[in-house]
Amino acid sequence: MNTVTADVVVVGSGAGGGTVAKELVPLVQSGKRVLVLERGPRFRDEEFDGRELEMAEGLYLDSGGFLTSDGAMTLAVGQAYGGSTVTYTGTSMYPPDRIIEAWNVPGLRHDDLMERARKYVRENNVHLLPEKEINDNNRLFFEGARAAGFSPEQFPVNVKGCLGSSLCNLGCPNGAKQGTHKVQLPEAEAGGVEVVTRADVLEVGDRRLKVRVRPKASEAMGTPSEWEPGDYLVKADVVVLAGGVLGTPPLLFHSGFDSHLPRLGQGFTCHPAFILVGEHAEEITNDVGHPKSFFVDRGEEEGYVLETCMYFPFVTAKNLTGFGTDHAVFMDAYPRLQMILVLACDRAILQNRVVADRAGNPIVHYRFTKAVKESLAAATRAAARIFFASGAVRVHAPLADPPRLEKREADRIDSRVLAKHFLPGSVSVSAAHLMGGAGMGVSIEDSVTDSWGKVHGYPWLRVADASLFPDALEINPYLTIMALADRVAEGVLETYS
Repeated sequence: MNTVTADVVVVGSGAGGGTVAKELVPLVQSGKRVLVLERGPRFRDEEFDGRELEMAEGLYLDSGGFLTSDGAMTLAVGQAYGGSTVTYTGTSMYPPDRIIEAWNVPGLRHDDLMERARKYVRENNVHLLPEKEINDNNRLFFEGARAAGFSPEQFPVNVKGCLGSSLCNLGCPNGAKQGTHKVQLPEAEAGGVEVVTRADVLEVGDRRLKVRVRPKASEAMGTPSEWEPGDYLVKADVVVLAGGVLGTPPLLFHSGFDSHLPRLGQGFTCHPAFILVGEHAEEITNDVGHPKSFFVDRGEEEGYVLETCMYFPFVTAKNLTGFGTDHAVFMDAYPRLQMILVLACDRAILQNRVVADRAGNPIVHYRFTKAVKESLAAATRAAARIFFASGAVRVHAPLADPPRLEKREADRIDSRVLAKHFLPGSVSVSAAHLMGGAGMGVSIEDSVTDSWGKVHGYPWLRVADASLFPDALEINPYLTIMALADRVAEGVLETYS
């Protein structure tokens, strides 16, 4: 086994890990060694060719098909140099004041998070797209939402030179999306931080990690690892875990930390979501242009958020309920489909948690509460109204029975779309906003870390990803993760000052 010594090791290179890596450049300049270990590969821009099944296999854990323990929900997690910032749509939203206040974490202030988040808004070129870059799918959502009595808002996105390929979820082929793979990680590497890809962290011990570097298969996408394949013992004064919710808590479980941290794995939330489609009489621009420009936030009032979206044929087909003719009628109309993603703002409950099996692989236990089912039903009714108000002739609504709604039924939405029609396993539900599992708080009785991401009882160990969230955020967590990671990096720097 090879032995490597560093001062700081960061596990993961996404929104959390990439941020920490960039902020620790001053340590490298002072003579310290900083390593980033990323389990995914480093991709070249030309490899993002938009082939749905091949890219899903290369970019996502379990090819995007990772399931909760009961098989009722799919969890999407990117694994690459840059983590999930490579595969998400670039939406960048500030943490809501009321949510941070409700978390009630001593030492965590909303104004502090906002100041840090603004820094990454500037760094990552976050802005509103001009009207000329808004495609029909997004325009129809905006017009339909206003006509249906909602107040749509525009998403700020972190793109630069967007050419409207609409391939955000499969990796931008034009290098326009300003994730950590384009901004923070290159700056970190230019400053001397070392990044090692295809590196699986198998176990974390007292200031040491067992790491296995995998060889690149001949047919696999991405570049070979920066280290020779094999097993390594990496020693470090400080370890920062930023492998995400399906990375950090399971690694801590597999390493035996659960015996000292009773709240480990608890507090898992994920914004359960599914796709609705509305068929128009004429073709609309959907699979060109940026896919996500507008949203309707009803999180505080009714527990849901509606977002514009675009999904490719395979994912769309998987998300449509039903078989045979009822399913085919919508897939045949794919060029005429308007799409809306509905998300429920779930809350942390004891039963929902992330753990690990004996091999260290993540296991997610999730139960859909009555409140989540009601929120998804309310969101479906709202989306159906928006579709019809924007001119759709029929709507596919998973919580209607049968799921096909014709325009003549627009006045029957309330009676047709009901929470009782939600049966786990019969409706295709997915989630990409995974949160919790190593939440912040005061002590081991109520949390895993303090407000600076330091693990209780282990001064050398920190967490810097969405598993820090004590409860759901209700919005895309990207900017909030970066702001919290910035705090973690500040704390690491202070240990060397």
